[in-house]
Amino acid sequence: MKLKLSAATALVAFAGVAHAQSSVTLYGVLDSGLLYQSANAANFQSKVNLGHVYELKDGGIYSSIWGLRGTEDIGGGYKVNFKLQGSFTSNNGKSGLSDTPGGTAVFNQQTTVGVSGPFGSLDLGRQIVPMIYAMADTDVRNAQYFGSILTAWLGLNQAAGWQGTSTNGSIGALYDDNAIVYQSPKFYGASLGLEYAPGGVAGQFQGGTRESAVLKYSNYGLNLAAVYYNGHDTNPFTTTASGAIVTAPSTGLNNNRFYYIGAMYTFHDFMVSTSYSIGKNPAKSGQDNFEMISGGLGYKFTPFFKVTSGFYYLKDRNVSANQSNLFAVGAEYNLSKSTLAYAQVGYVNNRGAMSQTIIYGAPVPEGHSTTAAMLGIRHAF
Repeated sequence: MKLKLSAATALVAFAGVAHAQSSVTLYGVLDSGLLYQSANAANFQSKVNLGHVYELKDGGIYSSIWGLRGTEDIGGGYKVNFKLQGSFTSNNGKSGLSDTPGGTAVFNQQTTVGVSGPFGSLDLGRQIVPMIYAMADTDVRNAQYFGSILTAWLGLNQAAGWQGTSTNGSIGALYDDNAIVYQSPKFYGASLGLEYAPGGVAGQFQGGTRESAVLKYSNYGLNLAAVYYNGHDTNPFTTTASGAIVTAPSTGLNNNRFYYIGAMYTFHDFMVSTSYSIGKNPAKSGQDNFEMISGGLGYKFTPFFKVTSGFYYLKDRNVSANQSNLFAVGAEYNLSKSTLAYAQVGYVNNRGAMSQTIIYGAPVPEGHSTTAAMLGIRHAF
């Protein structure tokens, strides 16, 4: 009897240890607010001004998301990890864009499984590419959805013909399918991120492939980042005026290249950032060749309240008349550890064929100046 009891106790204890080594977490964020914009368009490529609009808008800071993440400790300092994350529109519940025009997906941002340990981490699947984190780390506005390095970079994509109907961009990438991403541990503040995404196109080794490298440094209040991104057969989809989706055949041509260097310095409560980047289509450099310059200032008045500002300049290197300036200012106040209230205002001056947006998801007519303001709340769970 004592033997049976001891065996049962040992099994229960072992099960408890095994359970403690694994965890799964449900998490999410709701981000919504009231937006005013003085000039609006039906889509990212429109020249027609539909006039001003007041609306309930999702994603003043970042998109609303939900997801599952988990980890299992397999011993020796190694862990197996997974992450499933998707965006949705909080005002109507619609799932986020996928990589094909008009399509949506429950987990449209990340669907990864991987291993981490003393060597760093290796993740496989659809994921946010390393260049986006590097851009956020070197932007006072932290690559937010309202007036930041992210919206400016999306402006480059719009200028290169991206219609905003899918997550397949023309310059760089926010998400990549089939991606294999390695992230090194930090060494004296320096780290390296490498990405390769095989295209999976039969008979075309380079068809649809992506590769990128990100070198970052973070120490003593200084963040530095250098990005190289290269893609083949990027953004193969076009939506016609009638709504039909045209898919370009895979050629393996190198048609997406993006370079970025950025820096941000934080001294006590003061923040300053700057960056320079070039985005182009190497196969048609005479058609798509752009540059982007940014600058930002911010100050944290209290541990709960901060103000940030940014300036973002876009230029078509082939057509000098195509230029765009964006100014944005935002204030954020932490009501609690989970809830943030914010107010933001921005102005964009588009000239020529430029149509840079102030906030993602609210298109601006080509060649028009626009003002936008938003009051919102963001809650994490």
